[in-house]
Amino acid sequence: MSLKTVEWRDGSVIMIDQTKLPNELLYVKYSDYMQVANAIKTLVVRGAPAIGVSGAFGLALAALQSEAATKEEMVSDLNNAKKVLFETRPTAVNLAWGLEKIMQVARSCKDAEEIKKTVVETAKQMAEDDIKINMTMGKNGSKIIDNNDTVLTHCNAGALATVGYGTALGVIRASKEDGKNIKVIATETRPVQQGSRLTAFELKHDGIDVSLIPDTAVGYTLANNLVNKIIVGADRILKTGHVFNKIGTYQVALLAKH
Repeated sequence: MSLKTVEWRDGSVIMIDQTKLPNELLYVKYSDYMQVANAIKTLVVRGAPAIGVSGAFGLALAALQSEAATKEEMVSDLNNAKKVLFETRPTAVNLAWGLEKIMQVARSCKDAEEIKKTVVETAKQMAEDDIKINMTMGKNGSKIIDNNDTVLTHCNAGALATVGYGTALGVIRASKEDGKNIKVIATETRPVQQGSRLTAFELKHDGIDVSLIPDTAVGYTLANNLVNKIIVGADRILKTGHVFNKIGTYQVALLAKH
């Protein structure tokens, strides 16, 4: 199994502290939703799917922390926590989605105790669904990967950007699970270096052959036919087919097309 970025365990949220990677694989434990909010804000956890589930877990902690006796008081407490969590990354669509999904469940419950139980179970289910969705996506994507392919990646769209398994890297994982021999060339992905700090780390952790190159070496790599396929993440995909992703993706796309 790939790295588990965020999970619920015995009434607490366990996360990998991604600010410590790749030098140290450190797990942190949170029992207060304010700690989860700070973790999102300071990039302890990052990646759209992981942030969405982390927000849901934050609200689950807020429900357990609340001393509300009535449904109305509990929903009010959760609304306050939702505002704090949302403000950590207001542009993260997955975060808004995760928070709103938990609020919908809370509003549908009959009393405070049912809210506590139901929001925890819903958040846990969201985490499980994320992994299942990624595995399905990976299996679909692996059809374009051939045996002995070398795949270029940019940024990090792996297990560390999700609850586990990964989106773009999920395709590579699924290809390896199919028995294909795969090599990966990862870009550093400046300025925050998600490629060198995260992608290279997790591929090495999972025993997948990975080499690291500077962002400026993409042209050389493609010109010398060192790559067969390119897979990148997508923060958003428009109806027009345009893709929003990490800075540097545009030049990779232009070089790939050329």
